Amino acid sequence: MINYHHKKFRPVTNSENGEVDNDTVFVYQQKGNIISCHYAGHQIIQGHLIGLVDEGGVIDMRYHQINKKGELMTGICRSTPKYDNGKWYLYEEWQWTSGDFSQGNSVLEEIG
Repeated sequence: MINYHHKKFRPVTNSENGEVDNDTVFVYQQKGNIISCHYAGHQIIQGHLIGLVDEGGVIDMRYHQINKKGELMTGICRSTPKYDNGKWYLYEEWQWTSGDFSQGNSVLEEIG
């Protein structure tokens, strides 16, 4: 199982209705099967997520963030890890639980 503790990720793709891009950095912490993360960049002033990691490294999470418009946005996400070319990628399926409740997909890449 992947251990996300102190790992950093950056989006390489995202749906148009998402608020993150490659300027957004996610910094993960993990204790047991509980994961948390803080993130910021691009349209996000501050964001946090909390979730559970299963034995295969799949994350079931909830997130909340404040965007540059001053809006509090919330959502749910399922991230599936894949190891390729010496780094981890997270393939995400997400949905807003605020705003327009739309869905999207993103891919995050492990960074330094």
